[in-house]
Amino acid sequence: MRILISGASGTIGKAFMQQLAPGPHVVTRLVRRTPSGPDEIKWDPTAGGLDPAIMDATDAVVNLSGAGIAGAPWTRGYKETLYSSRLTATRTLVDSIQRAESPPAVFLSQSASGYYGDRGSEVLPESAASGDLLLSDICRRWEAEALRAPESVRTVLMRTGVVMSTKGGALPKLLVPLRLFVGGPLGSGKQWWPWVTLDDQARAMAFLLEAEVSGPVNIASPSPATVAELTEALGAALNRPNRFRVPEWLLTAVLGQLARELLLPSARLDPTVLRDAGFEFRQDSLDDLVQWVRESRRA
Repeated sequence: MRILISGASGTIGKAFMQQLAPGPHVVTRLVRRTPSGPDEIKWDPTAGGLDPAIMDATDAVVNLSGAGIAGAPWTRGYKETLYSSRLTATRTLVDSIQRAESPPAVFLSQSASGYYGDRGSEVLPESAASGDLLLSDICRRWEAEALRAPESVRTVLMRTGVVMSTKGGALPKLLVPLRLFVGGPLGSGKQWWPWVTLDDQARAMAFLLEAEVSGPVNIASPSPATVAELTEALGAALNRPNRFRVPEWLLTAVLGQLARELLLPSARLDPTVLRDAGFEFRQDSLDDLVQWVRESRRA
């Protein structure tokens, strides 16, 4: 399969590339710098336009573009960047797909569990309604851009949960206070976090290249956990206590809207579509997560 990837330099992108490496796929990366080889193509979504001939030579497009949600303080300017980095890149890709004479068969486009907002203990399959947070609005508009792809293109909206990776994302930030013996639950600790290991995230994406599913797909462990349960499991992985709760008022005072949007909301995702399609998670319990974290830290 000939695969075109945007956002390949991120944590998920790198893991996905490694997942594809043993196979027969031909992978091309869209980059913003000068290409370093024939497997890279320079693009600039802000300038608009991507040669549709690129799509004619592609079987699947994987869109992972977007500024990091916690990549900077949430100033007005950075919130605009969170929108524009996702919407502009997705729009540019879809415009190119629309103009292609022979468009790709598959379009995997990143979204996030933030789509659902703060939902308490409600179980959230892909059919659940969207929430009312800023991240919910970002995801709705992000997905709407992806769904402009032609009907002939199997379009998948990957609603990814909290990715557990020792190489980036939320996990290193959670592990630091635990290592220093001052870790613990965030806020009440009762909020549900839809965690997924980086390994299963990459495997699910490779599965979705081939599986005959379309529309929204929750990529999150079938065993969601509360933040208290999750930090306790991570403490066990490090042989550290999990006793110092960080109060909600402190998180809000330090991080403001970022805490209210990312750390304190509760989203209990159910990976209904993946399960029904036959995907099997390797790390589908907190015990598996503990073992995976230990092995990843040794690697």
